[in-house]
Amino acid sequence: MSAHLPLSRRGALAAALAVPATGLLGSHTATAGETRATPAASAADPDFGPNVIVFDPSTAGIQAKLDEVFKRQESAQFGTDRYALLFKPGTYSGLNAQIGFYTSIMGLGLSPDDTHINGDVTVDAGWFNGNATQNFWRSAENLSLAPVSGANRWAVSQAAPFRRMHVRGNLNLAPDGYGWASGGYIADSRIDGTVQPYSQQQWYTRDSSVGGWLNGVWNMVYSGVEGAPANAFPNPPYTTLDTTPYSREKPFLHLDGGEYKVFLPALRTNARGTSWGSGTPQGESLSLSAFYLAKEGDTAATLNAALDQGLHLLLTPGIYHLDRPIEVKRANTVVLGIGYATLVPDGGVTAVKTADVDGVRLAGFLVDAGAANSETLVEIGPRGASAAHAGNPTTVQDVFVRIGGAGAGKATTSMVINSRHTVVDHTWVWRADHGDGVGWETNRADYGVVVNGDDVLATGLFVEHFNKYDVQWNGERGRTIFYQNEKAYDAPNQAAIQNGDLRGFASYKVADSVTAHEGWGLGSYCYYNVDPTIVQEHGFAAPNTPGVKFHHLLVVSLGGKGQYAHVINATGAPTSGSDTVPSTVVSFP
Repeated sequence: MSAHLPLSRRGALAAALAVPATGLLGSHTATAGETRATPAASAADPDFGPNVIVFDPSTAGIQAKLDEVFKRQESAQFGTDRYALLFKPGTYSGLNAQIGFYTSIMGLGLSPDDTHINGDVTVDAGWFNGNATQNFWRSAENLSLAPVSGANRWAVSQAAPFRRMHVRGNLNLAPDGYGWASGGYIADSRIDGTVQPYSQQQWYTRDSSVGGWLNGVWNMVYSGVEGAPANAFPNPPYTTLDTTPYSREKPFLHLDGGEYKVFLPALRTNARGTSWGSGTPQGESLSLSAFYLAKEGDTAATLNAALDQGLHLLLTPGIYHLDRPIEVKRANTVVLGIGYATLVPDGGVTAVKTADVDGVRLAGFLVDAGAANSETLVEIGPRGASAAHAGNPTTVQDVFVRIGGAGAGKATTSMVINSRHTVVDHTWVWRADHGDGVGWETNRADYGVVVNGDDVLATGLFVEHFNKYDVQWNGERGRTIFYQNEKAYDAPNQAAIQNGDLRGFASYKVADSVTAHEGWGLGSYCYYNVDPTIVQEHGFAAPNTPGVKFHHLLVVSLGGKGQYAHVINATGAPTSGSDTVPSTVVSFP
């Protein structure tokens, strides 16, 4: 996303383990040809590396350190630094933590209320002249806030989750002056006051509690949210589900006495409200000693050796170049990134592959396509996976994918979901429309998300700018709650996107063979700025059969740069000229 009106925006280790460990968290790089042991992390005194900064209430100079990190990261949209700011339980006063690119701020309590800031965690858009449509890749988790002005400002767009937060006041989602913004995602949070979207074009809120909701622009979706506005699409554009069919919150670091642990929240069915509001959350904690603490410079061989040894992975902030996939073979394995740890697959490999096993948890990292084309970047389950995982699904949370922007990158398919019952909870899969290495063929990526597995649930699906289908859903009984899309800006002409007899590839395509599928609150936008005469046949395509159902669909032509002829199949009015007013379908069929 980057252009909105009126501004242009946005067990067995390898043989012999010849190299002994150099201390519990010693050197992470083996010499050529050697395989080294993979020591677990120290739970009491972990070495997270220089870009994880841990504060406690007695730490001197907290504000100065926060300001220093923000100065580095405020406009570093495609920079290489990554930061995680960890706050131990306690009360902190007089802080304004401004959060820039590739920065995560996190409390270390078991409940958000264990770590309280009398102050703000702020995202604004001064770096971009008040336009927040490129405020990507940052996060806030597991904190309680009492904002100084009464309203905490979180003016973000994609890939900027606000998870497990307690705001003791209002939450303002727009930049100062109410410039453009294109977000966003809230989960497992309590907002005592009113959420104030103002200019936010779309937003998804899951399993939370709000004191009120001020307004909507195009597409506001809620599932399991206490205090959510009533279902009213398209005017106002609210899509409200009483519960979320099933959800499992993202794993998170916390302190138990003096020991670091990773909490694994339990699976919830028909969830409503926060997971922590009634006391101790349900789930289990793993000692950090069960994890390998990865650092920039670690190779795929080292990471896979740790996984084979039976360890989980905690990816600390950094950029990890991979010459082979990280392979998750064991049930219930956790791969958790903090501070936007970034995986770059070199030589056309896949970054992450999982086996068809129960309970894998992938969370909190960015995959950046390499210069050589990868057939896939993230692969959940092997081709043909068929085992049922309803009671213990794989969860993919805050796993973001980028093709181009930071440099030329290519991938045929970005994310493939083969395992049944997978829950994809908040992802932004983005073929870049600005930055370095951008062009119709330069960062070619035909497909964003391809779902082959049955019974997959997506909650908070953001997929943009792919050369063909942004989402292609082949599995049965799939469900999507909230979808945001823009078609590729840079299509050179109508012929370049021709799809047989159809003008363009739908943003969200359900295969003709599918007999059951359901979606709520789905939007697709076009901005064909290279050739504004392009006509997109429709935003959505699906078999017209009783078991395939959509609720609350919209398409938007941004400033008349291209047009949609229909919303879904041949249903729905065309978008009209340059007025940037959605064309909607309340239900299909």
